[in-house]
Amino acid sequence: MKQLLPPDIDQYAHDHTRPRPAVFDELRAYTFEHVDMPQMQVGRVEGALLKMLATLMGARRILEIGTYTGYSGLCLAEALPDDGQLITCDCSEEFTAVAKSFWAKSPHGHKIELRMGDALETVRSLNDEPFDMAFLDADKARYPEYFEQIVPRLRPGGLLVIDNVLWSGAVLDPQTDDAKGIAAVNELAQSDERVDNVLLPVRDGVMLVRKLSCC
Repeated sequence: MKQLLPPDIDQYAHDHTRPRPAVFDELRAYTFEHVDMPQMQVGRVEGALLKMLATLMGARRILEIGTYTGYSGLCLAEALPDDGQLITCDCSEEFTAVAKSFWAKSPHGHKIELRMGDALETVRSLNDEPFDMAFLDADKARYPEYFEQIVPRLRPGGLLVIDNVLWSGAVLDPQTDDAKGIAAVNELAQSDERVDNVLLPVRDGVMLVRKLSCC
């Protein structure tokens, strides 16, 4: 992932964001030492943003696409009430084994339910109560398909957070399937009359998509 902010500004933002509990530092260190593609993990700033958004939403039920080693899921779970639920979807036994081991160290881990398999199929099967919030951070080429499946499953006023929407600047001239998928979902969020949206240049770009109460 290309650094979009100057390193000193990025560090300043990190240093002026409330630190996470110790288990997050342990998880981050373990991921960078032992797991492939550690840059996929959200850090302190984006993790704190996710927690704050979930808290402001008063979220009780959250959907996550892309578990990886569990950092973002644990941030979201922190914001949930004790009887809240985070459903997180992934297909990697290796990555999610790390996630589960660290969730077990947290008082919030019991709120997390892992669903293994093709995440798009998992989302299509979720037809019970709506979600207050969703976090999309995997399978970039199929981002538009996830968007179309997730928005109807949000409650009115619910929030979809989409990660990596700048893709290190590749959305300006998308050539790969991943870049094309991200650019397409950005256009969807911009044009869909069911939602309101804002793109924030946080880390590799975060799109906030709020489902309108009328839709």
